[in-house]
Amino acid sequence: MASTDLSFGSIPAFYRDVYERICSSSSGNVEREVFKLLLVRSQLSSSVLSQIWELVDSKTGYLTRSGLYKGLALVALAQQGKQPSDKLLENTESQELPVPKLGDLSEVTILAQRLQRGYNPSKLNFTYSDICNLDTIEVNLVPEKKGIFLKHVEYQVTSKRFNSMVYRRYNDFVSLHELLLARFPYRLIPKLPPKKIVGADSQFLEERRRSLLRFLTLIARHPVVGQDPIVQFFFTYTGEETQHKIREAFRRMPDEFATSELSSCAKELVPPETLTKFGNARDQIRVILLGISRLKNIADCLAIRSHSYAIDMAELGSQLNSLANESHVTSSWATGGSTIWQDMKKGFHIISKEFGLLSTRALQQTVREETTVCEQLNLLLDLLIAHRTLCERHERGVSVDHQRALSTMLVLKKRQMQGVIRGTDADTVEHLENRMVAQESVIANVELRNQFSLHCLHMETQLVHAHLEILATVLQNLVNVQIRGHSELAEVWKSIEPTIMKCLPEKTSSSNGVS
Repeated sequence: MASTDLSFGSIPAFYRDVYERICSSSSGNVEREVFKLLLVRSQLSSSVLSQIWELVDSKTGYLTRSGLYKGLALVALAQQGKQPSDKLLENTESQELPVPKLGDLSEVTILAQRLQRGYNPSKLNFTYSDICNLDTIEVNLVPEKKGIFLKHVEYQVTSKRFNSMVYRRYNDFVSLHELLLARFPYRLIPKLPPKKIVGADSQFLEERRRSLLRFLTLIARHPVVGQDPIVQFFFTYTGEETQHKIREAFRRMPDEFATSELSSCAKELVPPETLTKFGNARDQIRVILLGISRLKNIADCLAIRSHSYAIDMAELGSQLNSLANESHVTSSWATGGSTIWQDMKKGFHIISKEFGLLSTRALQQTVREETTVCEQLNLLLDLLIAHRTLCERHERGVSVDHQRALSTMLVLKKRQMQGVIRGTDADTVEHLENRMVAQESVIANVELRNQFSLHCLHMETQLVHAHLEILATVLQNLVNVQIRGHSELAEVWKSIEPTIMKCLPEKTSSSNGVS
């Protein structure tokens, strides 16, 4: 570490807060991986970050408190447009060090906590709470822009992690989806909702908005995919033609296997009997998917019933209001002098408003059931379906490629043996041997990809199991929503009862003396 010693008297409270959040409780030091992620949060250029890293890296695998403070000071000064150097810090010794702009640090804190728990590349080490803290996404429909010929639906997308708000069209999501599939063929990439060619109604647009929100939520909260520059670009780019710009920037980006530090040691990461365990886990998730699908159908039925109840109550109120406004003149010929009907009509007018309130409460219940129960189940279903698709991609892709490469090698060996037996000329045999060497390289690469794919499947399966906590939350929400909904409806019914009692004719003693 460089020799510059920072005076603790000049350290802002922000520095101490960052240190408390990310230091190791056992050693008091900061892990290099944590500081690297902290550097990325500064959004400085990669060349500037490299300079800062060279100035603070002690080659020990960690940073001391002074090293962290030095790094924070250099980031802040670099954000002011100054060139990072030790001399630059010497000029600030007599004043309080500047505070860097790092945005939301929850992601950095989570990584520090994971490392404290003991980092193992074959264990997720993420709770569902950790996953939720990675980001919070909102997707809202922008009021339709009126065009002469075409009308485009636009979405306002916000990210808590990037502190960003951007506007995106459906085709921008399509570009993101296709790039992520190419970049992360061995990871969970949820499906996109379909594109409707003909004019879309409001219900379709709302369902698609919710689906896009679920898609972005799962992407942004993915421990690996969510950290990729493609995702950052989507959430932060504010220029025009997003779908073309994002393709232009990342279409040549290699897939994860080509860039991951773990790909070269994939064989060591895959546990024994992985294929058997993979098969069991896939079957288990298939059963869970079936069960969650049925639960989702039941939740949909609950919401539909609440909506139908709201319609019925509104219609009941409307009919009572029609009776209250019945305009025929009531003569003594029809009533024999009784005013019962007139008195009841006055009550109907009051009661109709109460039934309108019942309808409103039932509609509110529908919204709560859809947002806190149905949508959460939809999120879980999207993830489970993505896992099923991932398993199919693995079996269709890497495993098939592996078998094809082995078959090709067997054919080459067979030709070589036949050539030797027949006394084929040396040039031909040498050519076959060269092809076999090249094929062995292909097989080695495919085998390594196969192992890396299995490692990713192992991690993605753990990610699915971490998300299963959603089901417990859904059940709790279901109970709370039903208690609240039935209580609100019961209150309205109780308020209706006195009015109905007033509408009833008063009971009087009959002429025969029997009351």
